[in-house]
Amino acid sequence: MQFLNPRTDFAFKKIFGSADSKDILLSFLNAILNLKSPYAIVDITIVDPYQAPKIAGLKHSYLDVKAVDENGKSYIIEMQVLNVESFEKRILYNACKGYANQISKGEDYHLLTDVIAITVTNFVLFPERSSVISKYKLRAEDGDVYCDDLELVFAELPKFELSHEQLESIVDKWLFFLKHADDLTMIPDSLSNVPEIKRAFDIANRASWTQKELEEQERYEITIQDQRGAISLAEKKAAEKGKTEGKMEGLEAVAINLLRSGMSQEQVVKMTGLNAVQVAALKP
Repeated sequence: MQFLNPRTDFAFKKIFGSADSKDILLSFLNAILNLKSPYAIVDITIVDPYQAPKIAGLKHSYLDVKAVDENGKSYIIEMQVLNVESFEKRILYNACKGYANQISKGEDYHLLTDVIAITVTNFVLFPERSSVISKYKLRAEDGDVYCDDLELVFAELPKFELSHEQLESIVDKWLFFLKHADDLTMIPDSLSNVPEIKRAFDIANRASWTQKELEEQERYEITIQDQRGAISLAEKKAAEKGKTEGKMEGLEAVAINLLRSGMSQEQVVKMTGLNAVQVAALKP
């Protein structure tokens, strides 16, 4: 068997956001949010899994879910799988818009329900934290929670290092699936005993996809590689520019000291390799 990469936007929505994925999504949400009875989510409604969000740039990585727990409490859950960096403010903005847009002008604020934004990243977002899953709420300086209405949840896959033999909790099994599914040729025994995860593997199985879907998936994977290549090239150019600028600053500092010691501009040009115009501009 060959499994497709569940971290791409198209495959992620195929696995978690299709009409037949309700049980899979329920299992994943309860696991990553650590919700157990009597607070477990028991019902969900996917609000058009291919609906573009309110912010450009997230249209392929966004899944809007309305959820209800055992007590009848409603949630709006936004799930995102992103493959580019520097998006933290967009996530916060999108979650806040999701919260504010629940009511229209003149409607009572008590109609607002909680919004939980779940983001799965394929890169380290919080290097200062060792935990794979991080959760954030509005808090006072002393740590008291101001309100539970808005929560940001991040799962950083590179920090997850358990092997399939070490998996025990449901959340660990889901994280392993997300990180390693496309590296496997068979479903590990430690995951096959969870019906929802086994079904997720079945959906991710390349053999179950149409040719059109496989082509769409391939386009997303190419896009991801292009993004990584662009980021890598930008970092390389920035590093090279930094070296050049650093070397120039060092030469200028040497030239200034030589000029101050009484050396002529012609001598400084020969000593530093700077041109006459550059040295003249540095003359005290």
